[in-house]
Amino acid sequence: MRSIETLIPQVGRDDTAGLREVDAEELARYVADTAHPWWRRVPCVVALSGRVPERYVPELTARIQDPDDTSEVRRALLDLLADRAELLPWLRHEDRRVDTSYGMGEAFLKARGLLGDRSAARELATLAASPWQRVSDAGEAGLDGLVDRYGPDAILAELGVERPEDRAFRVLTRYRADEDVTDALADPDRGVAYLAQSLATDADRLRAYLDEAPTTEAKVWAAYALYRLTEDEAETRAVYERLGRPRVEVEGLDDELRGAIVHEYGRGCERASDPRWRMEALCAEPSARPDVDAQLRHATVALTTAGLTPKPPVSCGEDNQQGDGTYHVIETGETRVLISSLGPFATAEDTEDAEDDAPAARGALERAGFRWIDAETGAIRVTDLCVYYFGGRVPLTVETLLFYWQD
Repeated sequence: MRSIETLIPQVGRDDTAGLREVDAEELARYVADTAHPWWRRVPCVVALSGRVPERYVPELTARIQDPDDTSEVRRALLDLLADRAELLPWLRHEDRRVDTSYGMGEAFLKARGLLGDRSAARELATLAASPWQRVSDAGEAGLDGLVDRYGPDAILAELGVERPEDRAFRVLTRYRADEDVTDALADPDRGVAYLAQSLATDADRLRAYLDEAPTTEAKVWAAYALYRLTEDEAETRAVYERLGRPRVEVEGLDDELRGAIVHEYGRGCERASDPRWRMEALCAEPSARPDVDAQLRHATVALTTAGLTPKPPVSCGEDNQQGDGTYHVIETGETRVLISSLGPFATAEDTEDAEDDAPAARGALERAGFRWIDAETGAIRVTDLCVYYFGGRVPLTVETLLFYWQD
């Protein structure tokens, strides 16, 4: 029999079948010993599924209750011991709320749901509505545990309909019961309406709803869901025209900027976005994208011709030593010029050096056909177009969208 270390030689490489053949007591002893690395202990926990030695339950429970143990191990053990009712008083204790170990708050709530604690229902619904997949998965699992014990009607009654997250779980429950959820496209919360469109399965029902929907947003959600089902671009454009080409108006955002931003972010925007951005991205003629290499050569020549000494362009990912985005950096003197890959847009990073090359660089690039994004234009916030940015999912400014970087 191979040793546990041999079966798990390094992080992410574990022999699942081999671990299932290891004696359960040996696995339990290994998991209970905090001297072993967490990345070996977690696969051992998984391999214990369905065969936990009763005599080791107290030791494994102690690992769950130890705030100094690794959260990955604690969460795996909570899943393993999800049927242990004796854990519930500890899980419900107010001290669990101050345990800030990564992911443990969600894991505690999930375990409470799996153990049938109906008092966790509202918090679980909040988790289930999270945009973070790991968090929403925990919330849904806990709610499903409650539904399995008490039935959907009891849990829906527990939640009510006042909060968006409660209505979202109601929509999901109706969908699972093979009910039509088209009416939820008119929900005042865009997260709920987005969920409803993602669950729509009847193209004819959506076509009919285009005439009966109570709001323009609901009609647009229906049109977007219809495209998701059919991928019929001609029909989608016809519906968009029939609806009057609805769009979100943003003061100061001209067609050139709008086209570049919609083309880049409209289809993949966050669920809290106004659906009119999504439809505009589907139906508007895409703005022409530049040949990035040619554009950078053009910018470099323009700066050199103006008497500046530009360094070779580097991508924003290389400049930040990680990640990626929509611009390159050209350093010239004390100035860092940013060239967008979304169109002929340029700007300079703020600098405290009054003698920098920014004015000369601006003039050179504008003469070469670039559009300089000044502070006023860059500060325009693109209303209701929510884009992920360092943990946030809110509308961003023109400058951030044109010169976007994410690690």
